[in-house]
Amino acid sequence: MGDPLNRLPFTFARDNQVLLNGTHVSAGPTVTAVGLREAQRRAGLTDVIFTQLSQPEFEAQLAKLYDGSDTGQDATNDQELSFDLEEAAFASRQRDLLDEPGDAPVIQLVNRLLRKAVLANASDLHVEPHEYGLRVRMRVDGFLQEVMDRADVPVKRIVSRLKVMAGLDISETRLPQDGRIALSLGGRMIDTRVSSLPGHYGERIVLRILDRSAGLMPLMDLGLSEAQQALLQRLASLPNGIILATGPTGAGKTTTLYSLLQLADRDEHNIVTVEDPIEYDLPGVSQSQINADIGMTFAAGLRATLRQDPDVILVGEIRDPETASTAAQAALTGHLVFSSLHANSSVGAIVRLRDLGVDNFLIAATLRGVIAQRLLRRLCQNCCAEHLPTSEETSHFTRHGLPIPEKLFEPVGCEACSGTGHAGRMGIFEMVEIGETLRAAIDRGATETEMASMSLSAGETLIGQGLMAATAGNVSLTETLRVVGDVA
Repeated sequence: MGDPLNRLPFTFARDNQVLLNGTHVSAGPTVTAVGLREAQRRAGLTDVIFTQLSQPEFEAQLAKLYDGSDTGQDATNDQELSFDLEEAAFASRQRDLLDEPGDAPVIQLVNRLLRKAVLANASDLHVEPHEYGLRVRMRVDGFLQEVMDRADVPVKRIVSRLKVMAGLDISETRLPQDGRIALSLGGRMIDTRVSSLPGHYGERIVLRILDRSAGLMPLMDLGLSEAQQALLQRLASLPNGIILATGPTGAGKTTTLYSLLQLADRDEHNIVTVEDPIEYDLPGVSQSQINADIGMTFAAGLRATLRQDPDVILVGEIRDPETASTAAQAALTGHLVFSSLHANSSVGAIVRLRDLGVDNFLIAATLRGVIAQRLLRRLCQNCCAEHLPTSEETSHFTRHGLPIPEKLFEPVGCEACSGTGHAGRMGIFEMVEIGETLRAAIDRGATETEMASMSLSAGETLIGQGLMAATAGNVSLTETLRVVGDVA
């Protein structure tokens, strides 16, 4: 990637549309004379390789050159501060007093923390004041990792910096607040949701990080089997009904729903979404953001979309009786509705809909399929160790009528996986298609146990899927039991 010491500062390169990588100079369509002169000065006036780029090519090269993956950078380098606020993020906002020169170390520290979280593909960043200073942790692959715990940092100024960036009221420290920060890291667009919560030693800040440049995943990359992919293809092609994704927070429900939307023909269908937040920009899809403060709730947004002549509707979450009832009515009137619901299993979603006040006959008439999912940490294939199953481990397979594996695998830890023993995550899915038998059971008010026994075989449940993933060597048995639990 070239010598980082011979690069231009990120902000200068971006604003002047010029890149310097060793002796190679690349220019965007609106390159400035100042930028070219500085690049040639740094590279030397001889042996300069020059390339003219289009705007998309320039942005791609900018992101690649300043992705921050180089090691050994001095903390004071401009590259270290390549996180930039979008101008729109400061629109109609008070002047940022923390930009004074005396506070530059605070700005540098906050930028480094944000940059470290994005480069680690963290989903959340926790800023936690305590009695002796400040602790910062980030959640990677579902686990919190400590980034910093220091007593010599100005806690209140760091918290205030984050609040100003998020457009929060820095004078209000007694009430929770929510905001957002629009960031870019070397051309990668990052959307950050910020939540503050008053605590005993100061305000606690949690940032949910959404990488808009990550893109959507095709169904085959979600960890689905061929049979499960075929089932989702069939469900997504239905003319009407409700398809639900269930699971705890962070289980990947939204990613699954977005992937389902990709199956719809956007040229022939009008697809409308109501989300909180909008995690990815979907070309050809009309997306609306929830704002409960002004009355734009999921229920209100869903009612409004019905007047937009939609064919397919994505509702971010069904969390109250009004949204559940409106979604059912939308399905009855010929719309295909995708949504997420908090339930522990696929059949548990039916019980949850009953709890939200939807009648059994209405559930039976509108529900077409339910997907329950979890995310498990994949074993690092460079260092995982195999062992013979113990009697306690084989008992889990025996309980669920699954073949006992000849060997199982466990994490060890190496340089490739930073000593964690894991590399990335994979999804396991429990899918139920509502057929005639299950529809009749729902209509008569059958219990969750009855419905599960008639709709799922041993290998189709979440625990069954997890045990088979352990048999295949993709995950450890310990990881499966930690996430799913041995539930019959």
